Amino acid sequence: MTKLIVICGATATGKSGLALALALRLGSIILSADSRQVYREFNIGTAKPTLTEQKLVPHYLIDICDPTNTMTVADYQEQAQALINFPPHLPRSLLGGKPSWQLLPLLPLSPPLLLVGGTGLYIRSIVQGMKIPRVAPQTELRSQLESLGQPQLYAMLQQVDSVAAQKIHLNDSVRTLRALEVYYVTGRPISEQQGENPPNYPILQIGLDCDVQRLGDYIKHRTEQMVANGLVDEVKYLCQKYGADLSLLNTLGYQEIKQYLAGDISLEEAIELTILHTRQFAKRQRTWFKAYSQIEWFNADDPNLLEKVWQRINEFIRCTSM
Repeated sequence: MTKLIVICGATATGKSGLALALALRLGSIILSADSRQVYREFNIGTAKPTLTEQKLVPHYLIDICDPTNTMTVADYQEQAQALINFPPHLPRSLLGGKPSWQLLPLLPLSPPLLLVGGTGLYIRSIVQGMKIPRVAPQTELRSQLESLGQPQLYAMLQQVDSVAAQKIHLNDSVRTLRALEVYYVTGRPISEQQGENPPNYPILQIGLDCDVQRLGDYIKHRTEQMVANGLVDEVKYLCQKYGADLSLLNTLGYQEIKQYLAGDISLEEAIELTILHTRQFAKRQRTWFKAYSQIEWFNADDPNLLEKVWQRINEFIRCTSM
């Protein structure tokens, strides 16, 4: 039976490093759950696994979408579920000829899959089996609706889908717009098309967290490292190739460097803004993940983190293999 291990938490908590170490022990593959790593050419600013790391352990669900296209949650869910249901095998040559899991009596003949990332909605779509209306963004329809203003849009939603309106705040323009978009495209309220269909395979959810001040230090170090690794040149290249108005270039790290390249702020200011905005983003991530009681939390600063998580994984596999 397929088994899934989720490694989640806020940005810069060390999820990727832990997952890589676990995958090498398990002989597993890694499925990314990052909403920006799915896009090609956005590498440094998204902390995408390096080519060396990808050679050590196969990573999937990265570099699967062009920056000019949109990867919806439904698109991601479809591809992730396909990999989980029919997982590719890890070549033994990558692990010295014999995956370590074959040497451990507690582990099954097929190693568990690792779902790793900080995009909560991606993870939720898999572990809870969210039913997602497959309606791509409708640019012209959205433009027409947005011109009406949020108060009128919310009133319209109350008329066509009162159930959805009760769950959406009257000032939440994003969800209001999406609900109306789905209704006008499909002719059915979004509330009738949503729900959950949880998977029948065992899932272990591991969360990484640490002291807020320490997390801030990690974020600062990683941001400075990204700049040292060539983030400015990456943003410059992407602006030249796709145009500065590309929506992905308005996301964390890219937007601030883009302001620097435009001469609006200094590089030092761009770095400080990126650090600030990343801290704010990490706070939102922590709030999201803390709402789910199924996640088992581990201290990212624990020097014995790998062994403690490894012990928990062995317990999980033993219990679910009986």
